[in-house]
Amino acid sequence: MNNISKIEYITSEAQKRNELEFKVNANNINFRLSGNNKYYYANQCKIFTKLVTEKGFGNYISAEKIKMQGISFNKYSINIGYSQYHQDLKRFNSKEEMLGFVIGYNEAQLQYNN
Repeated sequence: MNNISKIEYITSEAQKRNELEFKVNANNINFRLSGNNKYYYANQCKIFTKLVTEKGFGNYISAEKIKMQGISFNKYSINIGYSQYHQDLKRFNSKEEMLGFVIGYNEAQLQYNN
């Protein structure tokens, strides 16, 4: 096996791992993520899910309720439960606005905890 073949093999394996991790991270995302940032956005949604499952969201949605019903990311909302027809955690004008909120929330929570 020459060096080019080794590099191609390593690249292929890394891509397979990335796709597998993406599928796990995106299991509660109910809209299409695409492009180079899809892995980043899926990971941010996973972090958000972990944070609100541990701490709840604000004063009106408890961590226990989120643990029991789960959380889903939809095109215009984050919901408690598996679809957009369940209780809103927060509503947005676009998926870009929602993803920006998720990233900002994660940063604030992670900075606060340090």
